[in-house]
Formats: sequence, structure tokens, C-alpha cells
Amino acid sequence: MTFRPAPLRAAAVLAAVFIAARVVYRVLFNGAGTGSPILLDLPPLRLPAPYAHVVFLGPVTGPGLWAAVLSALPIAATILGFGLLNAWVDVSRGFVRLARGGPLQGVARMLVVAWAALPALAEAVASVRLAFRLRGERFGPRALVPVLERTLEHAGRVAAALELRGFGSRGAQTQEFDGGAPLVVRDARFRIGDTCINADAFAPPGGSVTVVTGPTGSGKSTVLRGIAGLLSHVDGGEVSGTVCVGGLDRAAAPPRDTARLVGVVLQNPRAAFATSLVRDEIGLALELRGAPAAATRARVVEVAERIGVSGLLDRNVSTLSAGESTLVAIAAAVVDSPALLLADEPLADLDATARARVITVLNALAREEGACVIVAEHRAEALAPIAGAWWTIDGKALVPGAAPSAAPAHPEAGPAREVPDSAPVLTAENLGVHRKGKPLVRDASLALHRGEVVALVGPNGAGKSSFLVALALGDGAVEGKVDGGRVALVPDASDDLFTRDTVSGELRAAERRLARGRSSQAPAPGFAASRLARLRGGVQIPIGHEHPRDLSAGERRILAIALQTMDRPQVLLIDEPTRGLDPAARAAVSAALRAAADDGAAVLIATHDLEFARGLGARILPMRDGVAPAAEPVISPEPFVLPPRAAATRAQPATLNEQADPRDTMNPRRLRMPRALELAVLAAANLLAFAAFCWPLLAAALPQDATAALPYAALAIAPVAAVAVVVSLDGSVRSAHTVALLGVLAAVGSAVRVASTGVGGVEAVFILLILAGRAFGARFGLLLGAATIAVSSVLWGGVGPWTPFQIFACAWVGAGAGLLPRRVRGRAELWMLAGYGVVASYLFGLLTNLWFWPFAVGAGTGISYVPGAPLATNLSSFLLYSLLTSTAGWDTLRAATTMIGIAVVGRAILAALRRVKPVSSTGGQALKAQSTHVRDPLQLRA
Repeated sequence: MTFRPAPLRAAAVLAAVFIAARVVYRVLFNGAGTGSPILLDLPPLRLPAPYAHVVFLGPVTGPGLWAAVLSALPIAATILGFGLLNAWVDVSRGFVRLARGGPLQGVARMLVVAWAALPALAEAVASVRLAFRLRGERFGPRALVPVLERTLEHAGRVAAALELRGFGSRGAQTQEFDGGAPLVVRDARFRIGDTCINADAFAPPGGSVTVVTGPTGSGKSTVLRGIAGLLSHVDGGEVSGTVCVGGLDRAAAPPRDTARLVGVVLQNPRAAFATSLVRDEIGLALELRGAPAAATRARVVEVAERIGVSGLLDRNVSTLSAGESTLVAIAAAVVDSPALLLADEPLADLDATARARVITVLNALAREEGACVIVAEHRAEALAPIAGAWWTIDGKALVPGAAPSAAPAHPEAGPAREVPDSAPVLTAENLGVHRKGKPLVRDASLALHRGEVVALVGPNGAGKSSFLVALALGDGAVEGKVDGGRVALVPDASDDLFTRDTVSGELRAAERRLARGRSSQAPAPGFAASRLARLRGGVQIPIGHEHPRDLSAGERRILAIALQTMDRPQVLLIDEPTRGLDPAARAAVSAALRAAADDGAAVLIATHDLEFARGLGARILPMRDGVAPAAEPVISPEPFVLPPRAAATRAQPATLNEQADPRDTMNPRRLRMPRALELAVLAAANLLAFAAFCWPLLAAALPQDATAALPYAALAIAPVAAVAVVVSLDGSVRSAHTVALLGVLAAVGSAVRVASTGVGGVEAVFILLILAGRAFGARFGLLLGAATIAVSSVLWGGVGPWTPFQIFACAWVGAGAGLLPRRVRGRAELWMLAGYGVVASYLFGLLTNLWFWPFAVGAGTGISYVPGAPLATNLSSFLLYSLLTSTAGWDTLRAATTMIGIAVVGRAILAALRRVKPVSSTGGQALKAQSTHVRDPLQLRA
């Protein structure tokens, strides 16, 4: 165990605040007049009916104050005790343990995903904040929309990763390879949306590397996802004809049931990690199918040594570089020795050294391990030395292709751009960039001239992105100076520049910003569209009601360039302009950059694509070890050599399935309560929880000898009821998609709650709970509210007796939104949700105050809970306490925040949530959620 002081410090502050509050209550109501001497002789004031039993103020004495402090110590000690427990116990690791098996496996796995999503969420917030600054917009409530868009995309990738690892498999064990053909595709058709790819005969043998090429959007990923099973069982597509994986019919076998046969490396693997530690990520597939913990640990170490990532096992996945992430993703995909390995653009985002390592690993897996490796890749030339067969997408068909001609060692440069003999438009002298004390860029000097194109090239981690941000905004530049005119930056994550939900909306917003920034008259209508047309050249980009994120990668990059150059900046900076682009899209982006330079801008790009830079006629500035520009030429990568193969690298079933310890093995067949029993348990548990909240008002109905035990009974009932709700709902969390969506949204809600709670009642988390409950139904809202409290409590070390009460209160807020009338749409829907948010805010405050009021105030004040007193007396005391401490301030601000937030971002967030594709409970074709379609709330159960 590792001691973490932060939870203990938070508990100490909370305990001190509680003691201070108890003293204030004692002084304000009836005074603290025990003994003598009198410190303050405050005149007592008796309140009118129905508060006639309350005396406001009174004499204050030293012994009276000390008695108030002493009365608060038991509860303060409880708070400190839980703080010490939170400091020593890593509850997040407990999530991992529970996720291995038992009745809470689905919910626990969702909490693991939520915990793992927090670093990605922090990265998304930082990236969106940067994008807003680059666009000249204030980082406000509207920023929640692009952050949510990114997190929902992250949820989709995590869902696919969980499905491919075997989450939710209903078989006792997923299928093993029978030794036959790893893949047979015959007279098959892969269809999704407007994309349809035919494959007449495709059967690569084991022990080979097959490369699939084709333009962006041609269908390479569609084919790979169809073979993996994601297309028909997750994405909502269709696979017809013969597609057999290891002898199993893909149409009948979902990915979770073929996890041992097929390993998949998805695009952008960093965004698909479902755990926090590299060790857990590699071993996830084994854990999900119930392999003993000891065997899993041994296999993880073996695979890590084989792939060359042993030194990363204890790293957090959020700290990995792009190359390290790809290698870890490969290790996770082959940990169960699959016969078939599918890799979707594994070389994207990698420098030359990382590409060489990945290519070496893929070759070894095929030649030495006997796996059938299929790679879909744009940068196919690098795979020529290891590829045994080439296929391409031609005319909506997967057909045999030819190996691409090897790129020349020094590709022919495009026509050199003449640099005018004039003063530079941007200069940087001895620029240094530091972050958290770590130097990222050192002594960088550079001069850019009007109309020229300059390329920064260098390995991952050289500091290229940090250098561009420093030039654009000055962030982190602690030394040196930058002089020049207007600078625009298109960041690596250029999709974060899109803050509207349609392309036309983005163009109109750009015109409005341009009008605000100009001293002259507003631009003519259609100016933004004409600017986009100037840059796009022959590329036809939809400019209507299409969502910007639905455009192709090249179209999105050109749109981002157009938005950032609307005011004709003197310098245009672009980070990785060709990432994920095929040759045609690269040519389109190249033309856009040339057009920007022709307009007089100095263009500076940071790229790994040296061929692209030379084709632009760019001046090359190599960058290495944080120094830019470096005087040395680009250094060729050193060859990477894998460690020698062990005597037996294939995981032996007897070893991985041995029943070493019953506690180490999960029951792969997860039972689910009958529908009627589930509803009965849910109703009973929620009723018990409500009674636990209301115990101070229910005491009058109980015998007097039971009244003293009632507070302890309420504290015991609340966690029991919470466990009952979770157990009853765990069976409904069976699909990887639901787990990922709940987990990622719980991470968002937790971050929002921790960031906003305590700031005058501003709890923006209600906005998310209400909108998600509305989009996905009462059951989803109930689970999301509970998970948000669980994760946020662990995040700040606030787990305690109060946690079950907070769980139910937030869960009811999310569930209530899902029970509102479903047919209401448009503006009326937002008004309804805003009104519900106001009501829910006040009810939330009343409920959370009610159970805690006797503990908070203690005995001896005019508003204390009095056992055996008439119900009217206790109720009036409680209402006065709640009015003064919560309703008039905290709850009102919470209600206003929720109402305003829903009015400002409600439509956009609902649209983003409804674009998500939930998976049907049968594991078959997915159902795309449309904003105009009223769905059953239970459709997210899978």
C-alpha cells in the first residue's frame, strides 16, 4: 500500500469545517451560555410561529463554546478516520479486483474504465482549452460540447477494445484456434452506411504479413472491422457471404466470443486503453475470460519481454508516447496468442524509429509465432520488406494489389519557393520552453519570411508541438523572445477547433469573429465559404448541415486551415498536417498550404513526413532533443532487435485455465435476475434508501425505545440499499458499449463535480446527469449518477458514511430526467429539462440535508433534532436549518447554474449524446440513435 496524504489533508479540512459549523450553530440558535464567564452577551430573540420554539442568539461563554467543540469531536474523528482509510487504501485498485468476477463485475469494470478515462479527459480539456484560445473564443460552457465529443469518441474506442478482449462473453471460455485456416473470406460483402466493399476470395495463410492499401475512406477499416466482428455486432453494419475466423462464422459469433482467435490493434490505440496501468492493459483479455491471476501475471511479463515493453509495465498508459502506445496495444492484442492479428494503421503518428520497432514486432509475430498478420496502412512503403501479399481497395472491391514502389532515400523536392528579400514576418531568438520544470525546447532560433514554407522534422518528443504553441501563444516560453505579426496555429488535434455542430455553423461563427476583430465593416455574407473554396481547390467539402466531425480526415484538416486563416494571418503554423491521410488527401492538404503561402503567409509545419515536406519545396529544419533548428542532419533510426523467442511462447491452456485459487478465477457465465425480480429489488432498495434519508421525520411513528437506534439503522440501510441496487443493475451492464459509455461519462461527471462543488453551489454535474438521463433513459441516468459519486469520491478521497446518500441523491436526479415525457422535443424539451433541473436542485438539497441535519447541528440548539418531539416541531426546525444553510444560497445557485447550463449547451450536448450508437441486447446489429427517434430507455442494455 502507498500512503497518499491528499485524502487525509482533505479530511482534516472537512473535520475542522464541521467543528467550526457546530460552534456557529450553537451560537446562533439559543446561544452557547453554559457556565461562565460570559464572553458575548447577545440579546436573545424568539422567532414567530411556526418557529416559536427557536431562540436566535443568546449569551456566549467559554465553557459553552468548549462544549460545542467537544460535541463535534466524535463526528470529526469519524471524518478523519475515513480520511486516513482513504489515504492508505487505493480504492481504484479495488475496482480492478471486483472487475475480475463476482456479482459486481459489470459495474466494477465500468468504474475501472471511468478511472482510466480521467487522464484522457484532462488531456481533452487541455486540448480544447488550447483550441479555444487559438480561435479567440472564451473557454466557457460551450467548451463542454467539444470536450464531450472527444470523450464520446473515446468511449466508442474503449467499447470496441473491451468487446475485442472478450467482455460479456456468454461462453464458459471463448473459442480456441482449431489449427485450420485463420481466415477465409469468400463472396463476402462488408456494408455500413454508404460504404460497401466486396471481397470475392481473401484467405491469407498463417505465418504471413498481408498489407491492405487504399485511399482514405475507401473502406480499409471497414474490411478489418468486418473481419474482427465489430462491423456487424457493434457498428451497426452488415456482413454477408462467407467470413470464417478460425472456422467460426463471423455473422454468428460476436467479437467477444472470438477474443482468443483474433487480436486487433485499433487506430489511435492511446484512445482505446480501458485500464490505467500498462500491466493491466496487457493482461485484460486474460482477466476477462477468467484466467488465474498468477498465470495472467506470468503471461503478461512473458509477452512484454517478447514485444520489448518490459520497462513500461508499471507505467500509467497516459504517459506513453505514440510508439510505446502502439507496442503496448500489440502486446495486449497477442497476449492470448491469437491466430489472427489485425492492425489498423499502426504506423500513423510514429517517427522513423518507432515505425521500425513496430514493423520488426509485426514481422516477428508472423514469422516466428505463426500468426496471420493483416495490416491496413497508408504508409505502406515501409512494410515492403516484410509483406508477403498486397491487397487494395479498388472500385468498392478488395482485390490483389502490387507492392508500392519504394520511396527514394531522398525524394525529389517540389519547386523551391522563392523567399523575398525582405524583413522576416516572425523571428524567435534563443527560445526556451519548460513544463513542470522539464525543458521541452532549448535555444531555438528561427526566422520566417512572407510566402515561404518551412518544415520542422524530428522524432516523437523532440518538442515540435511545444515550439509551435510557444510561437503562437507564448505558453511556457520562459526565456528568449518572439517578434512578429499575427500568428495562427492549426494544432495536432485540429478537430477541437470545431465548436459548432454543423459546417455552416462553423463558417458563420468564423464570420462573426472576423467582424468583431476588424475595425472596418463586417465581411460580406459568404466570405467564409469563399475562403474555404479558395483553400480546398478541387476538393468538394460539404458546407451545409453536416457535422464537422463527420467529414473525412483530409476535409476536416482543410476546414481547420480555412477557419484559422480567415483573417489572413502573417504566419500559419500547422502541427502534423498529414496524419492519417492517404496520398489524395495529402495532395489536397498540400494544395491548401500552397494556397495559404501564395496569399502571403509564412507557413511552418511540424511533421514526421519528410517526403511531404520536400514535396512542398519546404526549407527543412531538423529538430532533435528539444533544440530547433538543429545544425545536424536527420539521423537515421538505429535498427531495433527483438529479444530471442522463448522456448514456448504460446500460452498453454492448461496453465491459463488451472484453478489455482477460486478467488483468482471469475465465473465467466454471469447470471442476471429475472426482470420481475430485478424491478422488485430496485423498488425495495430505493424505498429503503428514501426511508434512510427521512429517518428524522419517521422517528415519530416508531416506538420510543427504537428511536435511539434509528440513526444507526439509517446509516446501515443506506449502503445495503446501494449494494442491492448495484447488484440488481449489474446484469443490465453486459455490453462493452454500455460499460464504456457509462465509464467515460462518469469520468466527465466526476471531474466536473470535483472542479465545481464548493464554489457557492455551482454544481455543473447536474447538467450532464439530466441530459444523459434524458438521452439514454432512467436506468442509464440512475447508474451514471451513482457512478459519478463513486468515482469523484475516490478521486478526492471522500469515501465515507455519507457516500451512499450522495449516490442515491445523484442517481435519482439522473433517473428522473429519463422518466420525463419522451415525446417532447425542440425548445419545449429544453424548457422542460431546465424546469426539471430547478426542481431537482432544490429536492436534492432538501434530501441531502435531511438525513445529516441531526448530526450537523447536534443537541442543545433551537434547531436541533429532538427525539420524541412532535413531527411539526422537528419538521419546522429542519426547514429553518435547510433554508439558512442551503436552500436560500447553495441550492438556489445550483438551480440557476443547471437552468442556465441546459439553456446554453443543452441542445448541442443532447445532439452529441444522441449521435452515439448503442448496442442491442442480442449482440446483433446496432441501433443508431437519431435525435428525432424516441428510443426505449432499456436499449442501452446489452
